[in-house]
Order: sequence, then structure tokens, then C-alpha cells
Amino acid sequence: MASDHDAVLLVSFGGPEEPGDVIPFMRRVTAGRDTPLERLEEVSGHYRLFGGRSPINDQNRALKAELEALLAEEGPRLPVYWGNRAWHPLLPDTLRQMHADGIRRALCFVTAAYSSYSGCRQYREELARARAEIGEHAPMLEKLRVFYNHPGFIEPQVDFVVDALGALPERARATADIVFTTHSIPSTMARHCDYEAQHHEACRLVMREFPGRNWDLVYNSRSGPESVPWLEPDINDHLETLAARGATGVVVVPIGFVSDHMEVIYDLDVEAKATAERLALPFARAATVGTEERFVRMIRELVLEQMEGTSPRALGTSTSAARPCPPDCCLTPRQEERPAVPSASLDGVATVPTLP
Repeated sequence: MASDHDAVLLVSFGGPEEPGDVIPFMRRVTAGRDTPLERLEEVSGHYRLFGGRSPINDQNRALKAELEALLAEEGPRLPVYWGNRAWHPLLPDTLRQMHADGIRRALCFVTAAYSSYSGCRQYREELARARAEIGEHAPMLEKLRVFYNHPGFIEPQVDFVVDALGALPERARATADIVFTTHSIPSTMARHCDYEAQHHEACRLVMREFPGRNWDLVYNSRSGPESVPWLEPDINDHLETLAARGATGVVVVPIGFVSDHMEVIYDLDVEAKATAERLALPFARAATVGTEERFVRMIRELVLEQMEGTSPRALGTSTSAARPCPPDCCLTPRQEERPAVPSASLDGVATVPTLP
């Protein structure tokens, strides 16, 4: 299959890189929500525990470097760019550089494995806004598919669980519970996407390698007013439940995240770990895929699916990961009242079509 794609764009959220960035970053993330300064200061305290620097940008630099090396060695020989939704390098700046370099059409890998407004459609909207800011010379962009059930995402998780079980006290290893966790989202958002179903499928795929062991899917990092329902149970509440049941130990698997950014190193490694210690519940946290070789190779596979028409690989029975986004995917309730955005294009941001 002939292809005129001439770059890969790594698209992520971004985070502050020094203490002076933290409040401006928080203001950008919460723009339009009238969030009180006290709340911003509270969350900013999480970053200050780590020197005012989120690890996410360094992790994206590492992923970009690994992908560049793989593409240079095995092809397709495409340059890799990187732009963020919420902090520098921001997407408009990256698109300006791509235009200056003569890039005309890029495939976009978004570092979110699942379908939701915040993890899929909002990125497409931000890409469209960035293109509009650049104008008629902006590169055409095509978002690669979600990858929650791709072998390159699932298979490393199995190994990470094995490693984490080995880190527990010996008495806890055989019977410890596996607790998968992901970023909570508002319940109204969850009703308009496949976020929950895709997470449950990913968990089931991992647990095929651990038959008979207890497991659950829980949530972390909820925000917003208490009056607004979000997906539950919270991981800390669930740890309380496990302790009351007499669980011998717990392995926490951050199945909803691809790297050890703030929602992992604070919400899990600090808060959840402290809860487990208070409950005298042996606790180990599994790794995230980060730059694991199979995960980097997965990104290359997704690129080849679009460029060369290779068959999509997916585990389990769900086929949704191998399909393009439908016109009504991942809407928010307010968007349901508007005309659906065609799946073929979102102001120049295309979704990957189904390939033969």
C-alpha cells in the first residue's frame, strides 16, 4: 500500500518541569472551571514532593528516543515529533516546527490506551485547534487507534504482575489480590464511551495468566466537586475493604497508565501505599509499560497498520480497537446536542480507517 505519511507525532498531556511551572500548569489544566486557588495549591503540593517536576515529559522524551531508534533500524524511516496538550512542548509549537521541516502528513500516537472523551476525543479536538492556529499550511494529522488489547500492551503487564508478586512477603504471594487501577472519570462521561468495558477487557486478558486469583478494577485520581459522581470504588476505599476481608496482600497494577507520571507516583506510590501500610496490608505496585520493548514495537505496528495495511493485532474477543472512531464516539452530554463530527475528519484530524 502506497503511503504519503512523512512523520510520527507523539501526543501526550505534559507536565511542569520546575517549581515555577506548577501553578501556571495547574491554571492551564483547569482553565474555564473557576477552580479556587486553594485547590490548585493543594494539588500543587503533590508536585512539590517531587521537586516541582513531573516525570511525564522525561518519560515522553525517553519513549520518543526509543521509537526513533526502532524506526531508524527497522523502518519505516520517519522522524518522530512530540507535542503536549497541557504543557510545553505544546501542540501548536510542534506543528509549527513540523511545517518548517516540510512535514505534510503525520500519524499521531496518543499516549492513552482507552476510549473516553478526555483520552481520545479531547486529544482530537486539541489537534484540530492546533491545526487551526497554524492555518492552511498545517500538516494533516491521523490519530492511530486505541491499543488497550494489543499484545504489546497486555503481555508486558503479565510480566509486571509476576515481578510485583515476587516483591511481596513470601507468605502473601500465593493468595494476594490483584487490584487494577485507572484514572477515574465522571460517570456521565463514562456512559458515553467504552472506557469501563475496555478496562475490564484488558484486566481479563491479563488475568487469563493467573487463573483462580481474586482481582478487581478500581479507580484513582478523581477530582471535582463531591456532588458530581465519578467512577468508583476509589483505590484507598478498596484497600480498606480488602483488609476487612482478611486479604493476605495486594498487587496494584496501574493498567490505565502507560508511564509512571504523577497519578502513579503520588496517588499510588504515596497515598495508596500509605493506606496499605496503615492497614498492615502487604503492598507491591506493578510497573507501567513506559519504554518496554514490546510496547515500543507496538507503536511501530500501529504505524505499519496505516501505512502498509498490515492486519491489526488484538487479544480477546473485542474488535473495537481495530476500528476507527465512529461519529458519535466519546461525546460529552453537552456535545450530544450538537451535530456529530464525521469520523473521517475533525478539521483535518482524521481517524485511521479500517484496513483490509
